[in-house]
Amino acid sequence: MKREWWKEVVVYQVYWRSFKDTNGDGIGDLGGVIEKLDYLADLGVGVIWLNPVYDSPDRDNGYDISDYYKIMPKAGSMEQWERLLHEVHSRGMKLIMDLVVNHTSNLHPWFLESRSSRHNPKRDWYIWRDGKDGAPPNNWRSYFTPSAWEWDEVTGQYYFHSFATEQPDLNWANTDVRNAIYDMMKFWLDKGIDGFRMDAINLLAKPALFSDADNPSDISYLANNPGIHEYLREMHDRVLKHYDVMTVGEIPFVTPEEGLKYVGQDRGELHTLFHFQVCDEMPGWDMLRFKSIQKRWHEVFYGRGWNSQFLNNHDHTRQVTRYGDDDEYRVESAKLLATMIHTLPGIPYVYQGEEIGMTGVHFPSIEDYRDIALMNRYGEEVKKGRSPEAVLAELAPLARDNSRTPMQWDDSPNAGFTKGEPWIKVNPNYVEINTKRDRERPDSIFAYYQKLISLRRQNPIMIYGDYVDLSDGDEALYVYTRKWEDEVWLIILNHAQTRTSFHVPELFAGQTARLIIANYSDVARDGLSDTCLRPYEARVYALCDVQS
Repeated sequence: MKREWWKEVVVYQVYWRSFKDTNGDGIGDLGGVIEKLDYLADLGVGVIWLNPVYDSPDRDNGYDISDYYKIMPKAGSMEQWERLLHEVHSRGMKLIMDLVVNHTSNLHPWFLESRSSRHNPKRDWYIWRDGKDGAPPNNWRSYFTPSAWEWDEVTGQYYFHSFATEQPDLNWANTDVRNAIYDMMKFWLDKGIDGFRMDAINLLAKPALFSDADNPSDISYLANNPGIHEYLREMHDRVLKHYDVMTVGEIPFVTPEEGLKYVGQDRGELHTLFHFQVCDEMPGWDMLRFKSIQKRWHEVFYGRGWNSQFLNNHDHTRQVTRYGDDDEYRVESAKLLATMIHTLPGIPYVYQGEEIGMTGVHFPSIEDYRDIALMNRYGEEVKKGRSPEAVLAELAPLARDNSRTPMQWDDSPNAGFTKGEPWIKVNPNYVEINTKRDRERPDSIFAYYQKLISLRRQNPIMIYGDYVDLSDGDEALYVYTRKWEDEVWLIILNHAQTRTSFHVPELFAGQTARLIIANYSDVARDGLSDTCLRPYEARVYALCDVQS
């Protein structure tokens, strides 16, 4: 299996507007990212993924871009961004940027030209259609609104948007559009960035016919349409293959077989992907479902393509709240989830605050939320006559704002995030959960992440090893091996709030075992035997003749 640098890194996602504010306006900024680079270097991560900092009206937190070549004033300046890149590289880390090219802002000059006249040269840079019987062209939904079409009074047609009405989709069938995007990508790559996280990248291709969907609520029809692989191969050939960079595609609505078409080593498209069979299809923890997902993706991908591992990000509720226990066993479950993500096949992603066990939040009022997707859906449901309280209670647990509250640096006002009024409320538990407190404790979640990341740098088995699940059918225990050359590691996870009996698999009975890492401090360093695992207990052993 070919060794490559991007396979061997741990990626840390910086959602900058909630990371650290240095100018007192209540919004995180590039200065704050620079200020905390030593913190990230101390954690040990190799790559920083920076959410969009391009100029934007900020209707969807930067994912509505009005100028790909400028920095959003809220974030800072191009000079600050260039300093950030320099400082990242000087610490031996790399920086990847968000590439958002399925859509632009409706205030982008391209769209302003496109909507100015049906005869404008950029009219075909976006997707325009006549209505049907006084209604939109079809019955499709967007991610954020009941219809994927918005009426434009100026030219008397509808334009297509997969997300908010302020985010019109680009027409990738237009050669001029693609050339403009490739020029923009080269601009940033020539500045020295180390790759792209590609937003909703499998939505670029649209169907030849915009026919009504049988089930418009199942918006998978937005993705994986004919032509997508031709676009990505062209992008690779025209741009990406000329740089030593990392590419990761956000690719919803894919099976492992479909996903391999995007990242297969022989395909010439992307390096790796995020799939969402966990975060989009598991509202809560489902051990058997999770095991099934891991098994299928490994069987299809091993030796052929590269996967990613994550349980939360800026779009999904924090993992310890959603998939662990954010109460009595917050520390133990946070460490267990970290053990799992860093020992399963694929690139681990750490979302800011995960490394100290930050939790989701439940605000009492819709007025406290900022997520455009949540607010639109809330309004849609309330208009149906439903109780506002009931709607909020239903939608809040998986609201994107659960993971967007400010980073909790210390127990000072606003968690040390800002001296101003934060753009979104801080989680009230910051007094107990913050980086200052965590870093003062040798047994903290932060220290545990440091050790896991260090282990991954030192042990190729965590990166390239084969994976076998030994606990199929068990709803509490997750027991699996990683094997690389002559090494075998055994990972034992009790993903339950109760004690669970563990019996050494017959295959390893009597084998010499050395403890690599455990989330309880009193586990013996040598030996492997039947035992009763405590709630959310995690252990990793090296078996056979592993050298210390």
